[in-house]
Amino acid sequence: MYQALWLLLETLGSLLATACVLRAYLNWLGLGPRNQIGQFVVAITEWIVRPLRGVLPAARKGPRSVDWASLAAALVLALVLAIAYIMIFGRGRAPAFGAVLLLAVFWLIEWSLWLLTALVLLLAVLSWVNPHAPIAPTVDALTQPFLSPIRRVLPLIGGVDLSPLVLILLLQLALTVLKSVVPSFMAIAA
Repeated sequence: MYQALWLLLETLGSLLATACVLRAYLNWLGLGPRNQIGQFVVAITEWIVRPLRGVLPAARKGPRSVDWASLAAALVLALVLAIAYIMIFGRGRAPAFGAVLLLAVFWLIEWSLWLLTALVLLLAVLSWVNPHAPIAPTVDALTQPFLSPIRRVLPLIGGVDLSPLVLILLLQLALTVLKSVVPSFMAIAA
């Protein structure tokens, strides 16, 4: 019973928190809601981000501005999930704030890595299937800051860009390292 409840909470909470992270990243790149991805992300996160905009200082307009309200919304969602996790699986103990905060930060990092992995996979699929899709420029802009350094080092091989593959391998390595740290932390938190 608890496993099913946790699956539902984790799925909904992590997707919503990841959407908040994506919203902050879109704003940091200066893309905002002027594209299909941005419009979708704003539509599903506005209910939690808008109230935080009244509390947190507004970032300056333009690219490279930090959307603190969206990041705070992602952190709030991760904190709520961490509290729920420890309450469900912590044998009724009240969670320590430090443990909850660390668990929430671990999850935000993990979700961000999975978000970037999904964007790189989407870019690779679009480049082969439909490079002129309406979302292709946005996905390209989202992945460009991570692929550019790899492209400078790794040339095209037979006309094929292998930088998405290298980035996915690096992201999976980072996720593996993160996952190796989390079990020891979870034993302390739970």
